[in-house]
Amino acid sequence: MGWLGIFRMGLVQSCLGAIVVLTTSTINRVMVVELMLPAMLPGILVGLHYVIQLSRPCFGHASDQLGRRTPWIIAGMTVLAIGGVLAATATAWMAESTLYGTLLAVFAFILIGGGVGAAGTSMLAMLAAHVPAQRRAAAGSIVWIMMITGFVITASTAGAFLDPFTTTRLIQVTACVAAIAWVVTLLALAGVERSAAQQSTTRTDELNPPDQQPNQEDDGDFRTALREVWRDQDAKHFTIFVFVSMLAYSTQDLILEPFAGSVFGMTPGESTQLSGLQNAGVLLGMLLVAVIATRGGATRWGSLRTWMVSGCVASSAALLALVLAAQAGPSWPLAPTVMALGVANGVFAVAAIGSMMALAGSGPKGKEGVRMGLWGAAQAIAFAIGGFFGTMLYDLLTFVGISGAHAYASAFAIEASIFLWAAFLATSIPQLSGGGAQRDYKTYQVWKVTS
Repeated sequence: MGWLGIFRMGLVQSCLGAIVVLTTSTINRVMVVELMLPAMLPGILVGLHYVIQLSRPCFGHASDQLGRRTPWIIAGMTVLAIGGVLAATATAWMAESTLYGTLLAVFAFILIGGGVGAAGTSMLAMLAAHVPAQRRAAAGSIVWIMMITGFVITASTAGAFLDPFTTTRLIQVTACVAAIAWVVTLLALAGVERSAAQQSTTRTDELNPPDQQPNQEDDGDFRTALREVWRDQDAKHFTIFVFVSMLAYSTQDLILEPFAGSVFGMTPGESTQLSGLQNAGVLLGMLLVAVIATRGGATRWGSLRTWMVSGCVASSAALLALVLAAQAGPSWPLAPTVMALGVANGVFAVAAIGSMMALAGSGPKGKEGVRMGLWGAAQAIAFAIGGFFGTMLYDLLTFVGISGAHAYASAFAIEASIFLWAAFLATSIPQLSGGGAQRDYKTYQVWKVTS
């Protein structure tokens, strides 16, 4: 797959993120602040959509078996778009009937989780399968940068259209975003997999003589495929790091916008734009590392592991600044603090993405979906636990009489400590830099025989 194909996959990821950012940020804030519902309600709903994503390894294995990723991506985006619109509709319904609105929201977030799992896993597996080894880290960075760009554009644009806020306007804005995302996905996918498969087949035939082609005889056994991936120590260590770092990241995911509304008095549109500012910081952090640290898919200054550790430590420091913001109130420069948190998150994220793409492309052909699915499932578990934990902690602390500002500060402080734990875990990941992280199929076969 060439750079144009990578860019088109980035468009798909941007569309996926555009729908998700409205459901996990804006709709969450509306439930807590405008409808005055318990913070645990959106915490449970968002956690549910992450629990559904535990099926990611199954989606990845299914796309491995089909030999095509495009049908799974289109089906996933369709389900995701429908789920996003239903989530906005359910939120509006909650203003009239909390019970029936909640029941519809449960169904909507199940659809969102399934759609993200099917589309996201298959798209990343397509990249890992068809992008040459020397481009994988750069490809992963480009796709995630474009996803964050989708976050920024959607949050900023949708935030402007949401004010003056009404639940009807929320449904209209969400439906427009979902429709645009679905159409752009179809256009971006047209013909790209067929062209990439032809290029990959030619390259594989040149590199592997007929007697050295990858063995696919056990492809039908999902448990065997998953067990082989888990026996890879690099993959196992990276899975644990993904879980802990995403746990740290997600703890603030559902409380940042309500925090801005409750403590700083921001409107729904303003807090949505604040979320866009955070994602802009993530984008800046990713671009920063891409420009100063990489060249041709290899690290130029420092290893991928070093950048992951640095990003986690910086994220912890930014969260401690949010602890101070909760104490200081409206006089604190909230926007620069949130921007700094985004930049730090972007630094560790882009290094993790480069490592993920390198590790996903290792091993035999046809197993990329399982590897991506495993890491996607680890992220989903972390987000489910982290999002619910943050909202539960806030509700619990306010229930026992602690002020909202102090409750938010406690959640941010715990998140900062988890980021430090993630930084420690990252030090145990083998040096992942450029070509040193790439293992061709022959090396994998030696590992498989001797393990």
